This record gives sequence, C-alpha cells and structure tokens, in this order.
Amino acid sequence: MKTDPEKAVRELLDGQSLAVLATQGGGQPYTSLVAFCPSRDLKNILFATTRSTRKYANLSEQPRVALLVDNRGNKASDFLDAMAVTALGLARELEGEEEAGFRKIYLEKHPHLVDFISSPDCALFAVRVSKLYMVSRFQNVIVMELES
Repeated sequence: MKTDPEKAVRELLDGQSLAVLATQGGGQPYTSLVAFCPSRDLKNILFATTRSTRKYANLSEQPRVALLVDNRGNKASDFLDAMAVTALGLARELEGEEEAGFRKIYLEKHPHLVDFISSPDCALFAVRVSKLYMVSRFQNVIVMELES
C-alpha cells in the first residue's frame, strides 16, 4: 500500500515536539533543538527562541535554515521504520497580528511553553517552507515543493 506523502509528513510533524534547527553564522553551520509547530497548510514551521541566543544572532545574519524532524527510536529497526523530514526555507521573526495568530497555533501544541513565549526577550519565528524532503525506509526520498 502506497503512503500519501503529505499525510505522512503531517502525521510526523504533528506527532513530534522537537526539531533540529540548522542555522549559519560566521560561515559556520550551527544546530540546536527547538520546540516547533507546523502551520495547518505546512507552509510555515514555527519555533521560539530568546534574542540572546546564538541561533537568534545567526538568523539575524542569515535567514536561510533547515529543520529536521524524525521519529527514530535509536533501534536497529530504525533503518527500515524511521522517517525523517527536512524542511528548507527562510526564517523571519513574527510581529503584530501575524505573531498573535501564529502564537495561538504554537501554544495549542506547546501550552507548557506559555511563560517562555510570553517573555519580552522571546521571539517567535516562522520558517516559510519552500521544500520538504521526506526520507523513509532509510533511502526512499520524496521531495515536496511548497513555494508557487
């Protein structure tokens, strides 16, 4: 039975709480874990960070990012059963009404982060996703273009 890629991506992104965010600063890549939330249409992925972090500084210098979400369990069976999605896009700090709308979506998934995201030093970002790479069964790759 063939899997619907968009449905599989949606289930993975809805089922996981953390992503690896890859940024770049000073010519060097940098990765960090972030609590994330996809928008309903999968065209944006939200995450929050404080303005004093290296990731914030990197995002200020270079907005191109990659996010990796996976469901591995650190078992030998992962080579056949695990799935990973890499999202490529541009990150931007949200403001005003747009920030308020996305904040609500973010807190639906992460209500335990309400104090963190309400801090004056916290910035909510949206990654405008241009492309998704879904990898399953260790080497089966499906590419989904999201920008029109």
